Amino acid sequence: MNIKGKILLIEDDPGLSGALESVLKAEGFAITLARRGDDGCQLGLQEEFDTVLTDFRLPGMGGLEIVKRLHEHNPRLPIILMTAHGTTETAIEATKLGAFDYLLKPFEMEELIEQVDKSVKASQAASQVLELGGSPSAKEALIGNSRLMQTIYKEVGRIAARPVTVLIRGETGTGKELIARAIYQHSNRAAGPFVAVNCAAIPETLLESELFGHERGAFTGAVERRIGRFEQANGGTLFLDEIGEMGASTQAKLLRVLQERVIQRLGGKDVIPVDVRVIAATHVKLEEAIANKAFREDLLYRLNQVTVSLPPLRERTEDIPELATHFVKKHGASLGFENVQLHPAAIDLLRRYTWPGNVRELENAMRQAILASRGYPIDAEVLEQVLAKNQRRDATESDSCRSMVSETLLAAQRGELEDAHDRLVRRLELELFTQAIALAGGNQAKASRWLGISRVTMREKLRHYGLKAGAEEAPSGGHD
Repeated sequence: MNIKGKILLIEDDPGLSGALESVLKAEGFAITLARRGDDGCQLGLQEEFDTVLTDFRLPGMGGLEIVKRLHEHNPRLPIILMTAHGTTETAIEATKLGAFDYLLKPFEMEELIEQVDKSVKASQAASQVLELGGSPSAKEALIGNSRLMQTIYKEVGRIAARPVTVLIRGETGTGKELIARAIYQHSNRAAGPFVAVNCAAIPETLLESELFGHERGAFTGAVERRIGRFEQANGGTLFLDEIGEMGASTQAKLLRVLQERVIQRLGGKDVIPVDVRVIAATHVKLEEAIANKAFREDLLYRLNQVTVSLPPLRERTEDIPELATHFVKKHGASLGFENVQLHPAAIDLLRRYTWPGNVRELENAMRQAILASRGYPIDAEVLEQVLAKNQRRDATESDSCRSMVSETLLAAQRGELEDAHDRLVRRLELELFTQAIALAGGNQAKASRWLGISRVTMREKLRHYGLKAGAEEAPSGGHD
């Protein structure tokens, strides 16, 4: 099994530490266990970990002191605090000292796994160095030396250290999150956390809780207090992807945060100060959304103190050979094919293609071409087959969607229904979640990972549509 990340677990209760170690190992994490606070802190200072999971009350040194010392040593190391003594003061102090999140005991193991997954991904993403121009890093980089991209690099350098909100515009697949990460990593907040939220992937009913957190009992299913993304990003940067998909209620609350620099958790009365730089991104034309009353004009003014507009790939075709070569090298190694080559005729074909899906589509095509060529040099014929197959698939999917939309709208026109939008969304979501959970063999973790949503959202959708998933019961966390 591939190791997903290295976890330092600091817990003195033998029963709970054994359960946590067993569950996290089963999820693919490597665990180092310490039973005293001072021993665990020393390990955290001496070795590299992706996440620290620590109890609040420990012999030798308390959890808050561990958070303080490890955060001072490495501000990018996520630390999750477990406690049975949660108070507003504890939450504020833990967050202020640098805790990524904290969990109130007793908690569900699924909730813990979700938080550990998030923290490990955040840690690993923050450790990847993005290079502006020049040779790309192995995993993620801003690639391309075209005049358009050079202009973008200069803009990133100009605004990175400025205390301004940034709106990144561009078609889907152009690399908006990469630009956001570049701004973050070249800012004076680079030592703080980078937290990304895809607003389109989280239902509106859950997005407010995701961003601002909630108190226990705030709504049905809120069995524990939850720290929101704004608090997680305190002292760092919050990236709000697909901001144009955010609903009116959440827009109003976001505007207040940008204006007053405070949040309130759902169901809570305390006002919590936050120091967060917001970077937003969208492929939606927000001016049209404003005209259609779908987006707040005052929020747009707050978000676009600086705007970075990413060009589509078809407008910077001179970057395609470098991008394609990078993806072939990257995926060739992961697929077991070293030193895969691209024929000049294949590169010429890549330049002529329009790439409606932009860089993301190019990367996917390169991955498919490597498999289709079985590691041999990729020629134009192989690429033509890959692109033709993708176009046929897209056309089939488009025809199917068009037919479903037409059928529903005609029924609405005949006066047979008054909820065309909700009905279409329900039909699409029901099919999506039915197929995803079936393909995953009932494994909610796998299905949610494939869909790019949280396990909380997955559970909510399965419950909403009456779908059954595999029973994966795990022991609950104990008390201090």
